[in-house]
Amino acid sequence: MTTDHPSAPDQRTIGFLGLGTMGAFMAANLARAGRRVVVWNRTAAKADALVAVGAVAAQSPRVVGAACDVVVLCVTDAPQVDEVLFGDNGLAEGLAPGSLVIDCSTISPLKAQEFAGRLRALGVAFVDAPVSGGSEGARNATLTIMVGGADEDVASATPVLELLGTTITHLGPVGAGQWTKAINQVIIAGTYLGVAEGVTLGLKAGLDMTKVVAALSGGVANSWILQNRSGRMIDDDYPLGFKIALHRKDLGIALGLADQVGAVLPVTAMAAGFEDEVIAQGHGDDDNSALARSIRQRSGL
Repeated sequence: MTTDHPSAPDQRTIGFLGLGTMGAFMAANLARAGRRVVVWNRTAAKADALVAVGAVAAQSPRVVGAACDVVVLCVTDAPQVDEVLFGDNGLAEGLAPGSLVIDCSTISPLKAQEFAGRLRALGVAFVDAPVSGGSEGARNATLTIMVGGADEDVASATPVLELLGTTITHLGPVGAGQWTKAINQVIIAGTYLGVAEGVTLGLKAGLDMTKVVAALSGGVANSWILQNRSGRMIDDDYPLGFKIALHRKDLGIALGLADQVGAVLPVTAMAAGFEDEVIAQGHGDDDNSALARSIRQRSGL
């Protein structure tokens, strides 16, 4: 007869590269959970707040790789992933065979597969795990995480991901997480656009939009964006949650994938055009809800 024993606590040291709007909160949650965390960011001062909650700052990605069993990336785009992985003093120079890279950046599925192959040649596993939930989700460790990778690699990544999010879904091989994130960005583009139009229509009609949003929140029109971003559109003030410039980058990925498979995404293309206008006006670092600027301006608000 065999007796089941609880699995040993996960004692692996975790590296974290990329301490931006999302990454800083994610790394802090790992440290606050009592994990050994080694962090790096191109702007070194951004690591100070993480050191204050118990993390250790490293001087390069290579040093992070040498010190850690698992490394999480959360950087802007595929060129940055390439740089931190394979550039001078890059992560790959320090990683030992048998270690694991979890990429929470949003990049093309094809680039995720390329990076996975290059790491696999070094004996290093790779999982793509882009996230959704905004800065609030990153802060509260309630992110939705879309995962692509081999079964055993995803199983290895899961104890780390569970410290960052509450909805973790294994969607298929490497790249599947990035495909799903592209779909996520397509859907929320339409939702942002719809909420922006509804808010603008109500403001032009002279309605109390706070009451309107409360009424709509009980019906089919309700959404996370209506709940959490309509107030910014009403006030025409867009403090950072997720940069509109980054969402536009993500829509570029989605539109490229659509061309690849022969899908037509007219609403996504329209949203991308409005975002281009907002970015050209100097608002690329505003929250993604700043998409409403274009709708308001066209309506004389």
